[in-house]
Amino acid sequence: MTVIAHIENDFDTKFGVPRQSGLIDAVESRIVFEPDFRNVESLRGLEGFSHIWLLWDFSEAHRQEWSPTVRPPRLGGNRRMGVFATRSPFRPNPIGLSSVRITRIELSTPRGPVIHVSGADLMNGTPILDIKPYLPHIDSHPEATAGFAEETARQQELEVRGLELLADKLDERQLEALRHILAADPRPHYHHDPTRLYGMRYAGIDIKFSVNEGILTIGAE
Repeated sequence: MTVIAHIENDFDTKFGVPRQSGLIDAVESRIVFEPDFRNVESLRGLEGFSHIWLLWDFSEAHRQEWSPTVRPPRLGGNRRMGVFATRSPFRPNPIGLSSVRITRIELSTPRGPVIHVSGADLMNGTPILDIKPYLPHIDSHPEATAGFAEETARQQELEVRGLELLADKLDERQLEALRHILAADPRPHYHHDPTRLYGMRYAGIDIKFSVNEGILTIGAE
């Protein structure tokens, strides 16, 4: 496999990255191609599509061995499921698949063509292996079932307090994206300790927060 591009966004670490693509549309990212693939001809016709599939490398989850079962965090981390029944990064081949929305395409920049997307669930710097157009008449299946994943599909959002503490460090777009990220509860699903202080790095700054009775408070000690 040859890496064709990398993604750029505000997620400096894995903690806080949306659990699935499309979950938080406010998250913006850029797809920047490697020098050998900075050819505008390779994007001819892409402007007619609203969404694309990204195939990417779970670069932070490479392992020598693999397990036929994993513990999905959304099931509390204590129930095992078959690896091929999950989207766990710990797979025989660490390949990720994400559907993202194209917000705009810049064909001419100092780094060649750049695709701006929203809704990505990738960490900053993640290697992209391939890009394919999303075809709604083929790729969308409204009648599909989601197995055990339906157990956690409906999650109540957290109320986020204290964003104003970051107003001098983040711009309006970043603050709005962060609000959605935190409201979706980035904690492991089995963590419910109201006294615990969590930390995540976003847009180059360290953010501390705690969660108690459905309220996430930034800067709590």
